[in-house]
Amino acid sequence: MSIKANLQEVLAGITKDVTLVAVSKFHPNESIMEAYEAGQRIFGESKVQEMTQKYETLPKDIEWHFIGHLQSNKIKYMAPYVTMIHAIDSLSLLKEIDKHAKKVNRTISCLLQIHIAKEETKFGFSFDECRTMLNEEEWKKLDNIRICGVMGMATNCDDQKEIREEFKSLHTFFKEIKEEHFKDEESFKEISMGMSGDYEIAIEEGSTMVRVGSKIFGERIY
Repeated sequence: MSIKANLQEVLAGITKDVTLVAVSKFHPNESIMEAYEAGQRIFGESKVQEMTQKYETLPKDIEWHFIGHLQSNKIKYMAPYVTMIHAIDSLSLLKEIDKHAKKVNRTISCLLQIHIAKEETKFGFSFDECRTMLNEEEWKKLDNIRICGVMGMATNCDDQKEIREEFKSLHTFFKEIKEEHFKDEESFKEISMGMSGDYEIAIEEGSTMVRVGSKIFGERIY
């Protein structure tokens, strides 16, 4: 099947209120253009250098979402154009993004990454670490970032009950911090969870944003 057909199939299976981030990391510009010509405008990348090269050579109405683990020394390269950063796992990272966004006179949308999986290797705040960070309110002084919601990755396993429970826990946490810290913030509305293997479950559990790569572009070219 073509990228266009794959994309249409994925879109047919998600509701209108769910945003599709087409994960294009390690895929060439030609593949991205196929999806672009089929109407897709939001793409996700996990390497700053690769994303910047693509930004420079592809249409300017593409929204670039950074979905990988972010090193603070790379922020300056993407601050001029990135639309959303999905994997915020510390206050210091928020401060760095704010600093670089200020230099280019932008406000960058960010998602707080919450560690919901059983695997130790995954990044993110624990629920309690995130509560502490939000309660200390230092983030409120940052004018050039906008916290728009949460992001999480389920355990990479075949146990659908386990995956569902993890997604459920993130949705519950989203509602808790929305109520406590972002009640009047209309922009705090995203729950980014679900990838090629589990996005249907994620949507059932309240995801507003899914990150789908191999199901659209096929297996990655490293």
